[in-house]
Amino acid sequence: MIDYQTFCRLRQLRDRDGLNAAQIARELGLHPQTVSLWIDRSTYEQRKAPPKSSKLDPFKPTISRLLDRHEYTANQILALLKEEGYTGGATILREHVARVRPRHRQAFLKLRFAPGQTAQVDWGSAGVIQVGNTRCQLSFFVMVLCFSRRMYLEFTLRQSQEHFMSAHHNAFVFFGGVPSEVMVDNCKVAVLRHRRGEEPHFNPRYLDFAHHHGFRPKACNPLSPHEKGRVERAVGYVKNNFLAGRPLGSLEAIQAEARLWMGQIANVRIHGDTGKTPDELYAQETLHPLNPNPYDLATLHTLRSNRVCRVHFDSNSYSVPATHARQVLHLKAYTDRILVLDGHQAVADHRRCYDRGQDFELPGHMDTLLAQRLRAHQQRQLVRFLQLGPAAPDYWEGLRERRPDAMVQVQRIVALAELHGEDLVCRLLEDLLRLQSFSADYVANLITQRQRPQAEPSALHLTRASDLLDLEITPPDLSLYDR
Repeated sequence: MIDYQTFCRLRQLRDRDGLNAAQIARELGLHPQTVSLWIDRSTYEQRKAPPKSSKLDPFKPTISRLLDRHEYTANQILALLKEEGYTGGATILREHVARVRPRHRQAFLKLRFAPGQTAQVDWGSAGVIQVGNTRCQLSFFVMVLCFSRRMYLEFTLRQSQEHFMSAHHNAFVFFGGVPSEVMVDNCKVAVLRHRRGEEPHFNPRYLDFAHHHGFRPKACNPLSPHEKGRVERAVGYVKNNFLAGRPLGSLEAIQAEARLWMGQIANVRIHGDTGKTPDELYAQETLHPLNPNPYDLATLHTLRSNRVCRVHFDSNSYSVPATHARQVLHLKAYTDRILVLDGHQAVADHRRCYDRGQDFELPGHMDTLLAQRLRAHQQRQLVRFLQLGPAAPDYWEGLRERRPDAMVQVQRIVALAELHGEDLVCRLLEDLLRLQSFSADYVANLITQRQRPQAEPSALHLTRASDLLDLEITPPDLSLYDR
């Protein structure tokens, strides 16, 4: 057996140089019979090794008969063959069954839809984008009008129900109307339960949304994505045409690019099935008008605020007024905002954040709590002031009558008492009350004066001669000591 390179050299020596078999054998170092075997062949053919016999060979006709009779599994066939004396392994049997099993290719009917009859919707995954400090899964929603193939595309950071219904609403606005029915797969935001052979059990919220907009929801059979083939192909078209090789920036940027792509490429291309552009056939669509009354697209959650006046949702904290701490509240989650309700009254309205571990506090939510804390602090300070002796209550009345900042004066006097002692401040309040002087500055000045060291008296120095001084000194009465 020679290789392909040697075969090419052999043919070259014969055709170009005109050598015979013996000369070629000497040139290439081959046996003359080998050269004679290959010299007249026009193509190179490898020698096929004879098939190896196995323990399965005698049972192969039996395997074919069993597969023609019924769709047995490889394990079932193994059990049947062992009863007939098969002693080989299971792996070689499975490989043989996989090769010879008859393949049943499923056939499908070509579906046709009337204008305005049906739209199909589905989700797709676009990868991961950075939102703040968090990496979020980027999804996209596609709705396709089945007659015209006109497409709506929207990118979201969640596949929750508020995003699902909001994307529906945005698609209806984009199309300028509502189809008669919308076909969905069995995602939980649309279908709660759907057993094969049974009617689907739709999500009540989605049914209410459909009733509001006037369309009939329709669910595919389980494990039958081909039933909504138009949107399945549209999802693949988005991945292969719009997303392929495109860097993922912010959500706002990619959504703006998607709108341009819909208007300049997706809906103006010649469609392979219809031979026309989706925008051209869209003129024939007969859609129902949009309901002029807005539908509340939020999802409702019941939760309890904590002691620091926060509610937790989607890994973030949102503030509520201090008067609603530790209460059961209702949270309405929209795609762009968080609304907190106490009964039917809104108590907080936050911008929704898709980052994680963030805390948001609205101005004014803590004002009541801070005012309560301030009043409590002032009350404690006043109690301490009134304990500074018997003159303190009358001095407080004087401060209230004469000073608009009476509590500030009280706090300063209490601070002076902590610094210099309560006894000293008590005596000073009695003195200042007699003088009708009401201010913490008076207290501070008196403390400074009384704590200032006094100069000791020095010896008397006469500046004039003694004869010029008219001094009359009364002799002291020493009889006191005699007594």
